[in-house]
Amino acid sequence: MTDAVRRWAGGPAANDDLPAFVYDLGALREHAAGIRAALAGGPEILYAAKANPDARILAAVAPYVDGIEVASGGELAHVRSALPQTRLAFGGPGKTDAELALAVREAERVHVESPYELTRLADLRTDVDVLLRVNLAGDRRGVALAMSGPFGMDPDAIEECREILARAPWVRLRGVHAHLASGLDADAMLRQSAEILQWARPWLDKAGCTDAPEVNLGGGMAVDYSDPSRRFDWATYGSEVASMAQPGETLRIEPGRAVSVYAGWYVTRVLDVKKAHGQWYAVLQGGTHHIRTPATKNHDQPFTVLPQGGNGPSVGEAPVTLVGQLCTPKDVFARDIRVSHLAVGDVVAFAMAGAYAWNISHHDFLMHPKPGFHYLDGPS
Repeated sequence: MTDAVRRWAGGPAANDDLPAFVYDLGALREHAAGIRAALAGGPEILYAAKANPDARILAAVAPYVDGIEVASGGELAHVRSALPQTRLAFGGPGKTDAELALAVREAERVHVESPYELTRLADLRTDVDVLLRVNLAGDRRGVALAMSGPFGMDPDAIEECREILARAPWVRLRGVHAHLASGLDADAMLRQSAEILQWARPWLDKAGCTDAPEVNLGGGMAVDYSDPSRRFDWATYGSEVASMAQPGETLRIEPGRAVSVYAGWYVTRVLDVKKAHGQWYAVLQGGTHHIRTPATKNHDQPFTVLPQGGNGPSVGEAPVTLVGQLCTPKDVFARDIRVSHLAVGDVVAFAMAGAYAWNISHHDFLMHPKPGFHYLDGPS
């Protein structure tokens, strides 16, 4: 926990507004600046807005990236409002006609997911720059998330695009996009990047895309919720991937979670402590309807306890399962975590809540109050 968040969570402001998401923007800028420095001379960086599209997060990240990747018309409109001048790339499967028209007007690059989508884009008869998204088979065993069939085109399907492009010169092929998996460390990401380039270069050459070709290598940089101090090795990845680029070629990546996850905390309070069938439970205000991450990834969300408890029930030197207020046994933050002491009234701050937390959660289940949102802009 950064000092700024610790001061806020232990101060009077927290008493009146819990649960709350607390973002340390100073820490976010420092982290983003470190990524930018590690990738100096390497690939362009597009921040994946889906990780956390909060306007203050976008503004903090913007100086350190080359643009923003969006995956819906709603995201595009939101990001364009928050960052009017930023470069945009529009990706994602299942684009509607309205979204394709919006992408043509607003996005610098459109990532095309299928031959049919390319045909619909061509039917607009408007100048547009595209990357074709390829889905290579490869060995994705052990990854946190492998992008399956709905995402992009296999090498057979992408061949169909060449004829469509030949009939529609206003659709300009700029390169290839390939986001294949998530949860990769630097070495695995480098192997995947080499695999993508080995396929993309001859295909682009055959397709006549030889003038400053672009290859978007995707995102998916590993984040370790079991050990927040273990982070993606940006220095190794940056130096190695820079050496892969050929003269005149633009490489690009789309990190999201690995950029913003460390800058957010979900801060709440213990409402009850009890023992059932030999197991200790702490019931916390809020729940996974605010921070869906531990339920979706089936992990224990890392946390820090800030003692503030009074005379209510408590537990010490025992494993405790931390749950929320929802009427479902799936509403679990962390299971069987040994704590030195935990009492009613204590503040619990869950780390790594800066990505895929509030924005993917089922906010209105049981109609509990929404959390507060606080942005700390001082030294971290």
